[in-house]
Amino acid sequence: MLDFFIRNAWAQGAASPAGSSSFLVMMIIFFVIFFLLVIRPQMKQQKEHKKMVESLSKGDEVVTGGGLLGRITDVGDNFVLLEVARDTEVKIQKNSVSAQLPKGTLKTL
Repeated sequence: MLDFFIRNAWAQGAASPAGSSSFLVMMIIFFVIFFLLVIRPQMKQQKEHKKMVESLSKGDEVVTGGGLLGRITDVGDNFVLLEVARDTEVKIQKNSVSAQLPKGTLKTL
């Protein structure tokens, strides 16, 4: 009579070993795709940015991450002095420089 209200719990069979190996293969494929689409391009972009920051010199026209445009007047180890207007200089971190502009860009703006 209680079988009608409460179902019997039967032991489940063991998982097949083929199922676990296919899961492992799928995880490896997922990691390879993730690496190729996300990690590798980001590493390449970081390497290019580091190379650009190391090559900064006096007189270069740059754009910062905050959107400031200016000409570099002094380069230090970790900081650069950026002239944003006549007689107005701002000290910024080298890593905040996001792009280097072609010479003469500031005159056209």
